Amino acid sequence: MKSYKSVDEYIASFPKEVQDKLKEIRHAIKDEAPEVEEKISYGIPTTTLNGKYLVYFAGYKSHVSLYPVTQAVEDAVKQIGKYKSGKGTLQFPLGELLPMSIIVKVIRTRVREHRKMNS
Repeated sequence: MKSYKSVDEYIASFPKEVQDKLKEIRHAIKDEAPEVEEKISYGIPTTTLNGKYLVYFAGYKSHVSLYPVTQAVEDAVKQIGKYKSGKGTLQFPLGELLPMSIIVKVIRTRVREHRKMNS
């Protein structure tokens, strides 16, 4: 696994199509939680809120992913079934538009979940 120093470096390491999708997800996260901090953890971009993990996102050869899909996310965002892959993972194929309404709902749910756990 390659070691990245920043989220920008990670995103730049991909072909343009993957970069564009990763940037869309990144912007959605920052729009919904402007106070997030970014770092690389487990080799992928990670966002934290008040020092606690919020969401991860990653690029791959044929898709981009968003993590984690918690039970609260599954309960709040019924449309994720098509994208759910494995425990706690959403995969979005490169050949399709990102379902931004779903991604935003996931992020909002994670922010609410995070704030509830940390209040």
